[in-house]
Amino acid sequence: MKKIALFPGSFDPFTKGHEDIVLRGLKLFDEIIIAIGYNSAKSDRYFKIDFMKERIESTFKHLPQISVQTYSKLTAEFARENQAKFLLRGLRNTTDFEYENTIAQVNKHLHSELESIFLITSPPYASISSSIIREVHRYGGDVSAMLPYSL
Repeated sequence: MKKIALFPGSFDPFTKGHEDIVLRGLKLFDEIIIAIGYNSAKSDRYFKIDFMKERIESTFKHLPQISVQTYSKLTAEFARENQAKFLLRGLRNTTDFEYENTIAQVNKHLHSELESIFLITSPPYASISSSIIREVHRYGGDVSAMLPYSL
């Protein structure tokens, strides 16, 4: 049976840190679905979802085992619909762990076969966050070194 992982997030924007987690995840999984969620807690996106989906798809166009989808439902339900038994997540620090641990527990409750797999962010990307990129971009700063695609 194929090992399918879901890599969910708002990806506003998708960073080099996210790219690193996906590429490293390919060593563990047969297929990775990058799932861009409509997050009710983040109603005002900086980058449009369709724009981000196109950028992520272009980043991984040479890797057919990676797909990009959007969804607007519980992550556990979306994973079930796509036969994904794993959630792939990246951790930059202990704050990320505390947040992700809570989400992992709820997802496990909602979908008992769903396992959350955490990869520690590679050191060159540990300081990159989507919120910092948005702020730098908003004020005209150069964010190209933090993104795996061109804006």
